Amino acid sequence: MRKLIRTVFGLLAMVAVIFISGTLFYGTKTVHDLLGENKKLKVALATLTREDQIGYAKVVRQETRAGKLYTVVRFVETARDDRLKTVLEKEYEIEGDTVHFDALVVTFADQAVMDGKERSLYLWRRVYGENQMPAEGFSVEEHGAEPARYAGLLARLRLKDRTVFWNAIWDLANDPESLQRYGIKAIYGNAVYKKLRPGLIYVFKISASGQLYPETVPDL
Repeated sequence: MRKLIRTVFGLLAMVAVIFISGTLFYGTKTVHDLLGENKKLKVALATLTREDQIGYAKVVRQETRAGKLYTVVRFVETARDDRLKTVLEKEYEIEGDTVHFDALVVTFADQAVMDGKERSLYLWRRVYGENQMPAEGFSVEEHGAEPARYAGLLARLRLKDRTVFWNAIWDLANDPESLQRYGIKAIYGNAVYKKLRPGLIYVFKISASGQLYPETVPDL
């Protein structure tokens, strides 16, 4: 009986080890497969097109309280296929009038895309004032979630695969070495800032090299 019990416990322990190891391996393997081998993902990424506008901001109001200037800014994220269509809209109150807009450009190497042409994702991370540390800024997109402007991009993938993909993108954004291993290049736009004034719209454009910059136009 004791021998039987030891055998059963031994088998259970072995199953547990295999399960835990398999889970960890599967998690890593899934990310690698999605970025390097999953054909549906490759096809989806191949549908990404060159973009030149990814959003805009405008001042809702500016006021002085207790001797300090505050700016309420409305931030709008626009659709990939229609720059006049809003997919996300938020308002933030910032101390001062100089506001930083932090975006992440994720470029996929040609081997990760079905047609062999490099493609990029443009992800908004946060908004913060000149008197704030970047880490204390206001989030634009929820970390790990599918960004609003890319809703439906991965519709052909299983929900689990979509979740793994977006979690990986957000997490790998802070790990350049892992990004390189997966054939991804990340460029941070954390130096994009502007002194904001009422009556103007600050349109965020993407250059041919993937750099983010604001273009100022009148709010007609």
